[in-house]
Amino acid sequence: MFRWTQTITAKVLGIGLLALLMLIPLTQADGLVRERQSMRDTASARVADGWGGEQTIGGLVLAVPTRSETHDADGKLVASHDGTEIVLADDQSTVADLSVEKRRFGMYEVPVYTGDVTLRGRILPEDIRRFAADSGSTWFPGKAELRLLIADTRGLQHITSVTVDGKPVRLASSTARMGPYTVLSTPVAVDPARDTPLDYVMTLRIAGTESFSALPLARNNSVRVRSPWPDPSFTGALLPGTRSVTAKGFDASWQVLDLNRAYGQHWRADDKDVEGRLESSAFGVKLYQPGGVYQQNDRAGKYGLLFIALTFVAFFLFEVLKGLRLHPVQYLLVGAAMTSFYVLLLALSEQIGFGPAYAVAAGAVVSIVGGYAVAALRARRAGFTLGGVLALVYAILYGLIGAEQYALLIGAVVLVAVVGLLMYLTRRIDWYAQGTPFNPTPDTP
Repeated sequence: MFRWTQTITAKVLGIGLLALLMLIPLTQADGLVRERQSMRDTASARVADGWGGEQTIGGLVLAVPTRSETHDADGKLVASHDGTEIVLADDQSTVADLSVEKRRFGMYEVPVYTGDVTLRGRILPEDIRRFAADSGSTWFPGKAELRLLIADTRGLQHITSVTVDGKPVRLASSTARMGPYTVLSTPVAVDPARDTPLDYVMTLRIAGTESFSALPLARNNSVRVRSPWPDPSFTGALLPGTRSVTAKGFDASWQVLDLNRAYGQHWRADDKDVEGRLESSAFGVKLYQPGGVYQQNDRAGKYGLLFIALTFVAFFLFEVLKGLRLHPVQYLLVGAAMTSFYVLLLALSEQIGFGPAYAVAAGAVVSIVGGYAVAALRARRAGFTLGGVLALVYAILYGLIGAEQYALLIGAVVLVAVVGLLMYLTRRIDWYAQGTPFNPTPDTP
């Protein structure tokens, strides 16, 4: 038994087991990344508490009180129900100009914005008459109101102006809600006999954190969002029809029809099914931070086991090809040094950024492992070579992290190249001859 444990086969199996054992600290490091990401999300929420959260603007909709009555066979009133009917605009345009800055909470930076938003729209009188006739209820257009839907009123900094049919009006807080959105309202009397559209224009200033969205609450919706932020991520139900993204910012436009959403031009305010669909119809932009610290750390950790295994293979090849020898404990120490790289990288990247942190962490680990290899192998050239191999490994890893779209391609090419190199270097080794116990004599320093 002792004789078999000294064979190269046992050595290979032991090294493989040690490589798998490294999954434990790598998993712990991955959990640490997620924990720090959660703390960053908490910081974003704290900033939003005092500034305004992810904003969604829904435009103005017409809300008309109604009453439905039930009579018996004799015409006697049995029951009545008061409700509210919602009528959407025929056409609405939204223009938002966002100014972005970064706010800090502790050591975390969160992008926030202030935006000047202009809404213009019109509600057709024939829509009001048609929906009133179809509802089967009595409408009270003289008690109607226009409602503005907004996600977070904490970020409502100023309502510059609101005009309806060319006349200024004031928006007030309302106890009504539509789905997840807060409602601001203003009374408006709608004459059923009118034959001209109900036009409205509103300008307001809002503040928000990380995201701005709009709701397509009209038959024809035009939305334009502009900002000097150079890295937008367009999100939601629809992507912009036209967009321009440069280093100086972005300019994106959407054209959305009522056919592109899952609800119609008219519904009852207490229809929970429609209210549940409002949020899913939103679209807009998220102020993306490319290559964020935690995203990059997470991407680096995904290659951890592979690169530790490659380093172990490099050490093993020196054992076989150069007649050197390492104890499993020494492999374990090398693996521990390499797993500590990910913790050091995370800690430094939060303070000095990912690029400099990666250079410092990789340099530290290469120096430690390379110096240890010189002492453990008692061969200066072998130690320096292994240090160089490890430096190359970290350079490849950095390239994989930066190449978001081509990471899989680069990784596949590198993996095939490494396997090919290993086959070339070991092509003349008689592995059966290596099955006997060996006691190689180390090279002289």
